[in-house]
Amino acid sequence: MKNLSYLVVFLFLFPCLVNGQLLSNKTEFSRKDSLRGQLTPLRTCYDVTYYHLDVDVNIPTRSISGSNLIKFKTLQDFNRMQIDLFDNMAIDQILYKGKKLKYTREFNAVFIDFPTHIKTNTLDSILVYFSGTPHQANRAPWDGGFDWKKDSNNKPWVASANQGIGASLWWPNKDHQSDEPDSVLISVTVPKGLMNVSNGRLRNIENIGSKKSKFNWFVSNPINNYNIALNIGDYVHFQDSFDGEKGKLDIDYYVLRENIDRAKPHFEANVKPMLKAFEYWFGPYPFYEDSFKLIETSHLGMEHQSGIAYGNRFLNGYLGGDGSGTGWGLKWDFIIIHEAGHEWFGNNITAADIADMWIHESFTNYSEALYIDYYFGKKAGQEYIYGNRRAIQNDKPIQGRYHVNNEGSGDMYNKGGVLHNMIRTIIADDEKWRSILRGLNAKFYHQQVNYDDIVHYINQESGINFSSIFEQYVKTTAIPILSITESKDGKIHAKWKNTVANFQMPIPIGTSDNTLKAINITNDDQTLNIPNLTKENVKIDTFNYYIDVQKN
Repeated sequence: MKNLSYLVVFLFLFPCLVNGQLLSNKTEFSRKDSLRGQLTPLRTCYDVTYYHLDVDVNIPTRSISGSNLIKFKTLQDFNRMQIDLFDNMAIDQILYKGKKLKYTREFNAVFIDFPTHIKTNTLDSILVYFSGTPHQANRAPWDGGFDWKKDSNNKPWVASANQGIGASLWWPNKDHQSDEPDSVLISVTVPKGLMNVSNGRLRNIENIGSKKSKFNWFVSNPINNYNIALNIGDYVHFQDSFDGEKGKLDIDYYVLRENIDRAKPHFEANVKPMLKAFEYWFGPYPFYEDSFKLIETSHLGMEHQSGIAYGNRFLNGYLGGDGSGTGWGLKWDFIIIHEAGHEWFGNNITAADIADMWIHESFTNYSEALYIDYYFGKKAGQEYIYGNRRAIQNDKPIQGRYHVNNEGSGDMYNKGGVLHNMIRTIIADDEKWRSILRGLNAKFYHQQVNYDDIVHYINQESGINFSSIFEQYVKTTAIPILSITESKDGKIHAKWKNTVANFQMPIPIGTSDNTLKAINITNDDQTLNIPNLTKENVKIDTFNYYIDVQKN
């Protein structure tokens, strides 16, 4: 069982986005990586304001065809722009004011030429027609792509999941996390008798001839491309609501017909308690206008904004297991809590570059502990975080390389959660810490951020300089060593080793028979003025601090 627990936590928490993780393992990057990851003038010259993605899904051939209307605001004069679509997908034509545009392709980048310059501050649009067989996910959501399955009644069950590998895997867009459209209309045509569920709210259903139906979903909030999804199946729909901080939040559930009796009590037990806890810690759910949805999928899950993919088989824990080994993870459904946590960290606050994906995953991993804290107490949440340490690999930094579509280590989950627990412990004021978490979601509401934004905000609001701590745990794999030494005169000294330059971090130190007191330790040797302290009886808070201790 111990090995199974390690396997379970490894399978989910380390390779959540296999394509992204493969990119992370690179030490050298190519032109293809830069075309996807870099914001060149051909991408910064315009800001996407709206997409209308209109797709017809051919299930027997596992192919799609359709169009995407891209509305944009011109940020500077240009006559050439870049959009993105995987090179195995065909571009049938690109129209501008009803006329075909010329374009060239390089890897997954599409360079479009306009007949004249489009002036700054112009609102304009292009219409891109495309078709092809999108990459098939063999282990969705780990490897990304389309998941073509059938339910137990042999009916089609199809989903998209493409975080990391990119939304341009199946539809043309500006595939960079820094640019979110203000709104999106998602139109998906499927065979009659099946339903498509996407993000936002269902506007209407159109009959397309006698054999097809088109489902039109509208997202009224900014949304990142990788969150836009389709989910096709023999779904049944039921509803609920939550009286939250911004009023009544509509809750919609879409599950396979065969699972409705299991789904109703399970979702009732998990979803509204989650919303209550997370609104307490993080502030109002960020997408009241678009509702909250869970959509059953054959793959395990993904944080698709306002339409979360759910495949945890109506079990508590992670497929019935607890990666922390503490038992606390068995008291709630991991996928519901974790993926819904991303509505605040990932969907509301989005990393502008995938290198800072640690922002999404560290805070969301930590949200699991805060859920436990809310219902079972602070110590229980800390025990869960401590238990998760056993999955930390320290293989590479949790921050990736900028501008090459490279995310960091899978340690961004558990090591990130440990980091935030340390920050909270150092602040030593839980109301202030809660105000910081809520403040992050208010300050950066529906915005894209980077490392500096997060660190600066926490420093400013806490009144404590955490810069060297973030640098240590986010940008390096080194674990700080608290060196305890005894001088000839019997005095006990301490300093940090194995750290970044000018590292400082307060840590509770004392003896086994007195209360621990937070002492700010630096890279310089300092005397610990604690009565009766010896190397043998020194006590250090290694429960809340992810450090090594060395006694010399």
